[in-house]
Amino acid sequence: MGIAPSSTTVTDLHLLAHLQSELRNFEEIAAAIRPQPEELPRLDGIDIFGGTLALNGKVGGDHIIYLDFKRRFDLDARIARARADDRLDVVANLERCRRAAGVAVIDAAGHRMTDALPAAMLHQAFLLGAVYELDLSGRITGRLLENLNARFHDSPGEHKFISLMYGEISDNAMFRFISAAQPFPAIFSARHDTFMEVSRERCVSFPPLGLMPSVDVIDRDVARTVLGFKDGYQVNEWLLMGSGDILVIHTDGLLDLTSQEDEYFPGRLEDTLRRVKHRTAAEIFAAIECDIRAFAPQTDDISIVVVKRM
Repeated sequence: MGIAPSSTTVTDLHLLAHLQSELRNFEEIAAAIRPQPEELPRLDGIDIFGGTLALNGKVGGDHIIYLDFKRRFDLDARIARARADDRLDVVANLERCRRAAGVAVIDAAGHRMTDALPAAMLHQAFLLGAVYELDLSGRITGRLLENLNARFHDSPGEHKFISLMYGEISDNAMFRFISAAQPFPAIFSARHDTFMEVSRERCVSFPPLGLMPSVDVIDRDVARTVLGFKDGYQVNEWLLMGSGDILVIHTDGLLDLTSQEDEYFPGRLEDTLRRVKHRTAAEIFAAIECDIRAFAPQTDDISIVVVKRM
């Protein structure tokens, strides 16, 4: 004769099933904003591919946003409106957007599934801000990051800090970016088979979003801060000089990857790039992902974007 489960057991099972359903729903929502293949930017002479290796499950604190301006926005309509309003500076900026694409790499503190929430919040805020930026200036400016920084600084909670790097690559291989506590990208020279050194003057970074309000924003006098104010964001400009050069944008999970006392970055990554430098950006990313999984277990989410000059 079977033993009927107690009401407490039945309640616990129902509660567990409910929590599992809620987590699946959260994961589906978070996964829905992950970049899709059709969102990858298309630029003459530039090949781009990237992805995130989540530590736990399908999503975590890392996230990537692509901005292919000519496909995500109606540049023709915006240019026509700017011309009608005699805003020739905006017209010129929008014309440059035809030959450029943006990449935002986000790293929210933590790598649990629920750490995807602040990344998702920043995803929507960033894209909304991008619309206003194009309407106001015809391009993304540091004002967008200043506003995002102020918004996250004003948000309640102790674990709201987010690292962000936003950069734009143009068809002349110029990469302009702002870093808020993200690791600097690495440039691999196809000709010299090694990572290139970049002068310190071209490597300026700032605190994570939300940590410190900016000293030069309009709401400075009403901002409450314990750590003081940060300077205004400064743009770094790098150039991919030679054909086949590879820019590797990544989060700090790549820097944390170690096997015993051997670090993956930069030596092991450099070896991998030497072997696959003649391949497409998608194939290079796949080779790096395969090598990472063979090297050592991850301890954090890892996001990588490969930008190759063709």
